[in-house]
Amino acid sequence: MKQLEIKHVYKDYPIGNKEKFTALTDINLSFKKGELVSIIGESGSGKSTLMNLIGGLDSQFEGDIIVEGINLRGQPDKILDKYRKNKVGFVFQSFNLIPHLSILDNVTIALTLSNVPEKVKVEKATALLSRLGLEKMLKRKPNQLSGGQKQRVAIARALINDPDIILADEPTGALDSGTTTQILEILKEIADEGKLVIMVTHSEKVASISSRIIEISDGKIVRDEKNKNYKKHKVFSQNKSFPKGEKQNLSYTSAIKLAFHNMWASKVKNILMAFGVAISISAMILMLSFGSGLTDYVTNVASDYNNPLVVPVSKQSTNMSSPLSGSWTDEEIETLKEELNTELKNQGSDFVVRDENLKRGFTMINIAGNLAKVTAIKDGEEVETPIFCLYTTPPTYNETNLIEGSFSGDGQVMFNSYIYQILGQDAVGQKVDVTVTMGGKTIQQNAEISAIVDTSVFENILCMYVDYDYLNSLVTAQDEVLSPTELYVITETEQQANILKTFISNSDKYSGSMEERLANMFSQMSNTISIALAIIAGISLIVSAIMILTVLYMSVTERTKEIGVLKSIGARRRDIHRIFTSESFLIGLLSGIAGILLSLVAFGIFTILFNSLLGFAPLSLRWYYFVLAIGISLIISILSGLYPSAKAAKLDPVEALRRE
Repeated sequence: MKQLEIKHVYKDYPIGNKEKFTALTDINLSFKKGELVSIIGESGSGKSTLMNLIGGLDSQFEGDIIVEGINLRGQPDKILDKYRKNKVGFVFQSFNLIPHLSILDNVTIALTLSNVPEKVKVEKATALLSRLGLEKMLKRKPNQLSGGQKQRVAIARALINDPDIILADEPTGALDSGTTTQILEILKEIADEGKLVIMVTHSEKVASISSRIIEISDGKIVRDEKNKNYKKHKVFSQNKSFPKGEKQNLSYTSAIKLAFHNMWASKVKNILMAFGVAISISAMILMLSFGSGLTDYVTNVASDYNNPLVVPVSKQSTNMSSPLSGSWTDEEIETLKEELNTELKNQGSDFVVRDENLKRGFTMINIAGNLAKVTAIKDGEEVETPIFCLYTTPPTYNETNLIEGSFSGDGQVMFNSYIYQILGQDAVGQKVDVTVTMGGKTIQQNAEISAIVDTSVFENILCMYVDYDYLNSLVTAQDEVLSPTELYVITETEQQANILKTFISNSDKYSGSMEERLANMFSQMSNTISIALAIIAGISLIVSAIMILTVLYMSVTERTKEIGVLKSIGARRRDIHRIFTSESFLIGLLSGIAGILLSLVAFGIFTILFNSLLGFAPLSLRWYYFVLAIGISLIISILSGLYPSAKAAKLDPVEALRRE
């Protein structure tokens, strides 16, 4: 019964300028099961080309090659992939074993592509290698074997899927005479078991043990004769407990396992690449942590100075770069009261804003440092220091805002903790001269320090607090008017306060307290800084993506022959693409995890540094930063691997196998 028929096959190769080289001319052959055929001829005669056509590595030819009723000519890739996986086994002169895989894995790779369960793969490959005398070498790598042992591994790989046809290209070309005899005996046993074995060789010794000899010269059949001295005997036998059936395709799980093996073979290169990406990932996490930490810090500090029953109101600043607002006139205050009372009434509240529950406040920022100063005596010497922030004590403050002492009244002032650097730890109770210039007139007053106020956001500049009525009396004495810059509505319930806060936050004329405005300003600043840092981190991620693309592209070039081997045993384009994409996935996953670990280490270091230098650490980690890091790392790695994966999948198997 004919298993393989070749009818009027022609094969041409373009050589440029529309010229062609004819490799095969009108080839007509037929083969039966159980034959051991040698195709002989000089180099360049066309015998390897014929083997590539029979093996489905090349389907571009004229004529017909029919295997069990199916014509290979012009078949789509998926049909040829299935044909190579199920019907054909290749044995190469140079063995073409994958160097970073063990002997066992080199044999099971064909079953991996068929998604055979791990236990079945190992049992079948072990049994096959044992019959070939390699049972003690399963864990060795190809470079630990002799030439004959390598060729036996190649034969085991060709047989593992129980194909009907074995194609051996110069199977003994790289072996000594003794090993050649052993390999030929194995191939003869395979043929005697009922498989069609076709050997391409230029050796008459190899041809002499064949059942049939076909000679090719200049692409034409010049001899086709049977060996009358050929004797068939059955010695070799596969494990029949593994029935031949329809093969499945490479699964994602198997692809990832195979990708891990491939990456482990170049672990130093891949670890360094992942570390480079991890640095960018950790930088991104730290940038996000810095932005959120700074915002959280300012928000928390501002919240410490809020009273749930007090609603601060300021005129909205027209200068976005400054938190300061303008002063209030009496008419504007009356208008504000009317608007607030209208809102309260509309919301069903019976609370009314009156003069007795509307407190005034004043803020002056002394940026130039020449409008306010404090003069004190320390160690017998006069010390003069600018007051950069002058506040009237807001009703939102309570005892928890004091570090020590009590709230000031007439003839008293309060300072933030910066005063300790000027007067020492016993500053409370000391007398100081305060000089303030307002409206072109200078107010000078000797006052007692009654308390130290906790203003964490301004620890490195001097801030002074004074009672509003006391400051107003000093200004009035100079024939000046102290116009308030802050107003405070004292409500009776939090519900009333929330109504007014909502109204103010939605207004285009009013804003909240100084602390809230500072918090908003710092939030805007931190957001701007975070965006700038994120852009820098993004650039580093782009550089990392280019690095991954370059390394994977080089990997495809280095592993071209390996890709050819995989295609020769039935790997589809999709399988090759899946393997390389899995490598990209693993690189991204490793990079993301390493980036998280690096960010945690860096977070601890920066926290210690900031606490020692600033007294606080503007860093805050969110759990979703880690999820984002893994996601971004995977995205850039997978996207970077798309082109190398596509290039690997499109490689021509014949050209790939020729690559040295």
